[in-house]
Amino acid sequence: MTEQTPAPVTLERRGHVAIVTLNRPAARNAISAAMAETIEGFVQEIEADNAIRVAILRAEGPIFCAGADLAEVAAGRGMSLARPETGFAGFVQARRSKPWIAALQGPSHGGGTEMILTCDLIVAAETAALVLPEVKRGLIAGAGGSFRVARYLPRPLAIEMLVTGQPLPAPRAHALGIVNRLVPTPAEVLDEALRLAELVASMSPLAVRQSLRVVRAAADQGEAELLALQDDANGIVLSGPDVKEGAGAFIEKRQPEWRT
Repeated sequence: MTEQTPAPVTLERRGHVAIVTLNRPAARNAISAAMAETIEGFVQEIEADNAIRVAILRAEGPIFCAGADLAEVAAGRGMSLARPETGFAGFVQARRSKPWIAALQGPSHGGGTEMILTCDLIVAAETAALVLPEVKRGLIAGAGGSFRVARYLPRPLAIEMLVTGQPLPAPRAHALGIVNRLVPTPAEVLDEALRLAELVASMSPLAVRQSLRVVRAAADQGEAELLALQDDANGIVLSGPDVKEGAGAFIEKRQPEWRT
């Protein structure tokens, strides 16, 4: 019997949480054209599934992601690593209304770091690191990293990271506020990410999505636009069923049963 090659990207559901796993550890989880197409499909599947409230992006092996698969680039398939509608890896420009948690068990380079910076929350091992080494290869972090890192870091530190290509260790990233939760070892990353995901999933899904909508826009819109967006989001939340359920559950001292 011929042994099947493991899928390079997998999707698992655990209750209200989806787990997308980069599963090419022998290739340092470098993104191939097939992976980009698969990830794009998984993101769309997660968006369409009302039972899923939070998603985790993680990886197998010691490296989270080495960025673009240079073998694909050398074979003339480099353009296929960025999907027309969703960008690099089918992820960095994808429309996502639900929170995504990056579970960083090891170093991440280039496009892998740009995928992490696209997520909403980060859990990392102390031994992990974020690297944008593109300048070392005559490139820029062109999948959103060059502007997203400036949203996370003070301007001088963002510039240093981009123009030197040096790693930002996870403990320093945690101290600077990029990493939400830091754990001692790679083996603990997924469990901690799941704890965080389950906490988020226990909240009102509608309120979470609308809160994300406002906070994501805060980095690149002015106050007037943000106030209008906030008022619109608040109206959607207040007219939905979750606000009543949340209040009722609090009064009755029980766990809420969300319907959105």
